[in-house]
Amino acid sequence: MAGSLEPVTRMVSQLSRLPGIGQKTAQRLAYHILSMQEEDVRELAVAIYNGKKQVHYCPVCGDYTDTDPCRICADPNRDRSVICVVRDPRDVAALERMRDFNGLYHVLHGVMSPMDGVGPDDIRIKELLDRLRDHTVREVILATNPDIEGETTAAYITRLIKPIGVRVTRIAHGVPVGGELEYTDEVTLSQAFAGRREM
Repeated sequence: MAGSLEPVTRMVSQLSRLPGIGQKTAQRLAYHILSMQEEDVRELAVAIYNGKKQVHYCPVCGDYTDTDPCRICADPNRDRSVICVVRDPRDVAALERMRDFNGLYHVLHGVMSPMDGVGPDDIRIKELLDRLRDHTVREVILATNPDIEGETTAAYITRLIKPIGVRVTRIAHGVPVGGELEYTDEVTLSQAFAGRREM
């Protein structure tokens, strides 16, 4: 049986190491790759290798890029007085899809988590403070996740930035569009009430 062939077993083993890919999905992908034309497999492998080799962190914001600085940081049409702080590059991609934000970003590459041994020196907080030194930034928007680690990180950053005189805001959290109150947990409802706005 093909499943017991060593090359297939190695493919399945490597594919199953990817996040969200279980053993069955890895096996399905391996069989699909085996059915592809050899040139298509080569293009896939080269694209993965080149992506890993050419993409790196922007020296300014920390987002993924293949240029220095990244296209967002280099764009003269972006509002340089506003920086949105996010946990990782996936968050930048999500906010860019929204197309409502025209400022700059700062990627922390994690959040504070004492239980996991991640403190403020383990994420890019110092680099954020360095970006505020020239006094061109008037607002920092904290867009970390509304979980314990995200809230702790946001509170810590707020304490550091407030004395500098830069406005610090937090993205609103609450009831999702299309959600029903009876199925919404108490913490989410509390945040929704706290973040209410005038109509």
